[in-house]
Amino acid sequence: MTQKLEPRLRESQPILIVEDSIDDFESTKRAFTKSNLRNVIAHAATGEEALVYLRADASVRPGIILLDLNMPGLGGLKTLEIIKKTPHLKRIPVVVLTTSSDERDIHTCYEMGANTYIQKPVDFDGLMSAMRQLKEYWFEIAVLPKDGERD
Repeated sequence: MTQKLEPRLRESQPILIVEDSIDDFESTKRAFTKSNLRNVIAHAATGEEALVYLRADASVRPGIILLDLNMPGLGGLKTLEIIKKTPHLKRIPVVVLTTSSDERDIHTCYEMGANTYIQKPVDFDGLMSAMRQLKEYWFEIAVLPKDGERD
């Protein structure tokens, strides 16, 4: 008997990038595009914008969130905390993508429910490699709950 594979992230699911630096956002978006990722990429420049986006329409909930930690206003840690404490959002995979290599940040993010912590590469080639691997992992390898189980 063969077992049916569980769902993976789909091309129909948007990717939400929460990043205050427009240059970092554009570089990440370009790296995903060069990796042949076809998902719609949504952008929120602050934690507040991310929460407005996430609460606006549950039918277009992102398949994954890339979250910067160091943002003005509602920072990444508080945004992560709110996402992971909100029943209909908590199962969305959150990848922290930040410049911080501080062990306390890493520990705190995982304690708060981050699914992955990636230190931003310093050059575009490194970012390309990281985004290609992230795409392969989340869209081709990782098994996620069925849609009905994510709510």
